[in-house]
Amino acid sequence: MLRRSLIAAAALGSLARRARSQQVVADGTATTAEVFIERPQAGKPHAGRVLAAIQPHSDDLPIFAAGTIAKLLDEGYTGYLIRVTNDDMAGPGTIGNTVFENEKDNANVAQVLGLKKVFNLNYSNHEMDQESPREVRARFIFLFRMLKVDTVICYDPWGHYEENPDHYVTARAVESACWMANGTKDYPEHFEAGLQPHAVREKYYFARGPQLVNRVVDISAVIDRKVAANRVNLAQGPAGQTGASLRRQLAAKGQRLAVLGDDDETASNNYVKQILLQRDIETGKRYGLAYAEPFHYIGPESTFVEEYIRRNAVPVR
Repeated sequence: MLRRSLIAAAALGSLARRARSQQVVADGTATTAEVFIERPQAGKPHAGRVLAAIQPHSDDLPIFAAGTIAKLLDEGYTGYLIRVTNDDMAGPGTIGNTVFENEKDNANVAQVLGLKKVFNLNYSNHEMDQESPREVRARFIFLFRMLKVDTVICYDPWGHYEENPDHYVTARAVESACWMANGTKDYPEHFEAGLQPHAVREKYYFARGPQLVNRVVDISAVIDRKVAANRVNLAQGPAGQTGASLRRQLAAKGQRLAVLGDDDETASNNYVKQILLQRDIETGKRYGLAYAEPFHYIGPESTFVEEYIRRNAVPVR
């Protein structure tokens, strides 16, 4: 409940924060770096490439990155969803029921977004800081090699003031695994099983708190998919049927919000689109977009030698 309250407070307070500082993106995210706006591309420019969307919990990606995932999949990526915990501490009913409901939600999020397969690592919720970092990293290395992952979307391993250990432990394991997966001596048993070293060349990192943003992704064209991904996240997500519930609560008090419309379906959709996603709306406004998601992006590295050759090589006569 605290998690949902924090998100709601962020949505309601985003306008005030924006007014206080022009160096802020809705939730306090610093933008001192030069920001690149990633816009939709026609056709399938990313055909043949593989994306791993990684979240500790079933509601992380729907809130912070579902639009970017949908956009990249539309542009040709094959995508996989990796959920790190079993969400046993966040949801309805008994712990067993909570695990089951979150597993269903996670599968539905993957289906709505168009991700090919789900991998559940099934660590206990809120307890990632007691797990072996080496083990978690090794599991990511195996998956990155097996799936031949080119791009990851995950929490920022260096995001500030992150209180949830599941978030920062996962993020740091992912970052180190992206680097080590390309090694030729780490986990040689993988190679005996037919896997090969594989470099993860692109990273889209999101954060709940202050973060150095250098890329903003225009998700306006896929906003309805992001709304749908949040709505199927019923067990713990802040969306689900919240709009319909709020509409009924207001009606019982003789009140209404025009944005919630006159039926439950409209109320639930518009609650997500116009209230819950205030962060995306405010980020978009800064860059002339309807909806946008902010990231710290790390792209493919070019070596000094490659760059030197590109600038100085001449044809042999």
